[in-house]
Amino acid sequence: MNIAAQLAEEGEKMNPLLPAWPEVIIGLLCFFIVFGFLGKKLLPSIEHVLKERRDAIEGGMERAEVAQAEAQALLEQYRAELADARHEAARITEHAREQGAALIAEMREEGQRQREAIVTAGHAQIEADKKQASAALRQDVGSLAAQLASRIVGESLEDHARQSGVIDRFLDELEAKAGAAAGAK
Repeated sequence: MNIAAQLAEEGEKMNPLLPAWPEVIIGLLCFFIVFGFLGKKLLPSIEHVLKERRDAIEGGMERAEVAQAEAQALLEQYRAELADARHEAARITEHAREQGAALIAEMREEGQRQREAIVTAGHAQIEADKKQASAALRQDVGSLAAQLASRIVGESLEDHARQSGVIDRFLDELEAKAGAAAGAK
């Protein structure tokens, strides 16, 4: 019991909230040694790592800003090129449209010339055929008229020159009468 009494007596002398002075001094000495060690060795390493991180973050932000500026410049360049390409496409389309219209007009003119040439050739062919038919008809009508006249008269009208003159005069009179009749209408 002796020990219990001794502890009780010491308990009255010592406050549990206040440590003993030698413990405080040793604790402070250890604290400053650890703090000095951390300040000399560990703190520069930590500052160095933090500085690298800060530089990496700021450098990344700067690189991002530079990349964004480059991207914006490229975007503007592409937009300008796209506008130029659209303008060029519109110009080419308009040029093709103009060439198409000119080609159509040229083809129309060529078609018109060919049509006129065909019509002129047709008229010339019709006129030639008309003259040929008229000559053939005169000859046939002349020979038929000569045969009919020789039957009526009872004489042969074999003289060709005479026969042609009579037939031509007869047909000219018929044409003159037909022309006068057409003019009177």
